[in-house]
Amino acid sequence: MWFPSKEAVEQVRMEYPAGCRVELVQMDDPQAPPTGTFGTVLGVDDTGSVMVRWDNGSGLNVVYGKDICRRVGTGKPV
Repeated sequence: MWFPSKEAVEQVRMEYPAGCRVELVQMDDPQAPPTGTFGTVLGVDDTGSVMVRWDNGSGLNVVYGKDICRRVGTGKPV
């Protein structure tokens, strides 16, 4: 199994700090929330996956290098 470098994981952590808001762009999972679902970042794990509490109640992570989310809003994380 391939894992991103420590530097890549730190970059993801800087881009998606806990508390920021994201929108799901693409997730390759049959249980994925619908594209366009918003959520709040809980953190980034050691594999670079973004852990999200989706507004629809889902808790699936955005897997580094496979799934896509984008940060929304211009405010600071809470």
